[in-house]
Amino acid sequence: MAKFPATRFYAQRHNHNACIHSALNKAQHICAEKEIRFTRIRQQTLELIWSSHKPVLAYELLRTLRREKRNAEPPTVYRALDFLLENQLIHKIESLNAYVGCHFPDKDHISQFLICTGCHQIAELEDSNVNKVITRQAARSGFQVAQQTVEIRGLCPICQNL
Repeated sequence: MAKFPATRFYAQRHNHNACIHSALNKAQHICAEKEIRFTRIRQQTLELIWSSHKPVLAYELLRTLRREKRNAEPPTVYRALDFLLENQLIHKIESLNAYVGCHFPDKDHISQFLICTGCHQIAELEDSNVNKVITRQAARSGFQVAQQTVEIRGLCPICQNL
């Protein structure tokens, strides 16, 4: 598994339009390649998740989607989230029960997440050595790893300088 560069933490005045545009383009390309539908609700959900680099709760997504589509219900959002997760377009931050955009949706990978306790932004890392150590240590205990989620809390460079 190749190493990808760590994503970064963004200043508050960061323009997310480029991030949103890039994520939507990647998603459209991946869906076209897989011959699966990238419906309007899936696009909107992905766009909302990428509107900041902070984790988003499902009910926050639902509240926002209801402004445009009044009859949006929780199953609608959860189906869209399941689709985006299944196609590796987003990640679930398990400890927060929230979602963030995947920076590397076109690469098979297992990520680690840096969670800033100051501004709540998240940066994505991918280090296959971390995955190997966890898998090897688990195997020594007779445990077979099915899924890994590594979440590291601390302060981003921006919050350290406040």
